[in-house]
Amino acid sequence: MIDFRPIFFVLGILLVTLSLGMGGPALADVIAGQNDWQVFMGSSATCLFVGVALILTMRTERVRFTLRQAFLLTTLSWAVIALFGALPFAFSDLGLSFTDAVFESMSGITTTGATVITKLDDAPPGLLLWRAILQWLGGIGIIVMAISVLPMLQVGGMQLFHMESTDQSEKALPRVAQVTSAIIIIYFGLSALCATSYWLAGMSGFDAVAHAMTTVATGGYSTFDQSVGFFKNDAIEWVAVVFMAAGALPFVLYLQFVRGNLLMLVRDSQVQTFFGIVFCAITVLVVWQVAVDQVPIGTSIRLVAFNLISVITGTGYATTDFGLWGEFSVTVFFFAMFIGGCAGSTTCGLKIFRLQVLYANTRCQIKKLMQPHGVFIPHFNRRPIPAAASESVLSFFFLYIMAFGALSIGLGWMGLDFITAVSGAASAIANVGPGLGPVIGPAGTYAPLPDAAKWMLSFGMLLGRLELFTVLVLLTPAFWRT
Repeated sequence: MIDFRPIFFVLGILLVTLSLGMGGPALADVIAGQNDWQVFMGSSATCLFVGVALILTMRTERVRFTLRQAFLLTTLSWAVIALFGALPFAFSDLGLSFTDAVFESMSGITTTGATVITKLDDAPPGLLLWRAILQWLGGIGIIVMAISVLPMLQVGGMQLFHMESTDQSEKALPRVAQVTSAIIIIYFGLSALCATSYWLAGMSGFDAVAHAMTTVATGGYSTFDQSVGFFKNDAIEWVAVVFMAAGALPFVLYLQFVRGNLLMLVRDSQVQTFFGIVFCAITVLVVWQVAVDQVPIGTSIRLVAFNLISVITGTGYATTDFGLWGEFSVTVFFFAMFIGGCAGSTTCGLKIFRLQVLYANTRCQIKKLMQPHGVFIPHFNRRPIPAAASESVLSFFFLYIMAFGALSIGLGWMGLDFITAVSGAASAIANVGPGLGPVIGPAGTYAPLPDAAKWMLSFGMLLGRLELFTVLVLLTPAFWRT
């Protein structure tokens, strides 16, 4: 039988941390004279009580987790945080139902950015800050998970990034714990630099902090209904472009950069491929806008760069409704939703390294067809790709497409039109945020959708954030057998 005590003990620690995080929004509401500070204090007390109770009753001397415990803890951690993180939304004056509150919280902690809240411009500052904090915590959470948990679970080819590699020269620091601590510091520093840049570009202090947290986390929650487009400030948009792209890069490389290995960010094949894809997509869309829509080239570069990087990184910010740019542009944006950033970043999606592994294996397969007796070995980052990693990536890609198809069909069954169902499924499983069309597009929200569709999308967000296998393995009977 699975020993649940260490799992609940860790969940208790996470709930205590969540409780402490609610103190900031409560203070913001007190300063603004909003009564919602009582909601945050009550929610904080609830999280603290449950967390401390779990810590005291589930304390155990066991410090190592089995594989099954690790799978269970990973999924439960995100689900429990989303559930308790929904308390401030459920009890606020916004009038959100329980379904809407959980949807908003799940979208926040998974850094998806889909929202059911309208009239953000008039919302209490505490709730706006809480949305940003959820995404900021989700961003650092996925980085830590990608470094310390997913390689051990060998999910979707993540074993390629195992920090305990036998090649000692490639280790940023001797121990995973040290790497994690250092990356948390870098994450905080990058967030502070982003907030400062936003403030210097023209945002207020509050908006700068809130947007910095959701930019570096590539989450996309804004403090205004019009998102970043509210500011109508070119400098703010370019700051967002820089830090959205920064959030899509491997944070382990930042650590190596800080420690003196200045060229790692340039030499890494993931980074090169990511910027290559971004550059090509921006160039194609800019040429299309200038030639077909007669948009001035300077304006086109800014609009395309901001909105494409926002979608490809899964951030979900918007400055305009790119759904009105024409069918070709909409098609490009749809496929850009699936790409994501690099492994070990705050982004989701398929991830660049998986596309590289698929390409390398496809290239080798074509060569084998041409030379049946030849020996061809696929490489990633100038290293041979283990057969187990290739199989994991292929399995992940197949399951990703199947999950996307199942979610799309399920949303269609709920009565959603084709564009809303398909783009909503893509947005959820890739953790992008806005979909396409007039309902859930950049100018809309998910509020009009039926509750059943919101629960399906919430599950899709969790699937996408935790790399599918981590969640779906819990649904197999073999997992629970003794």
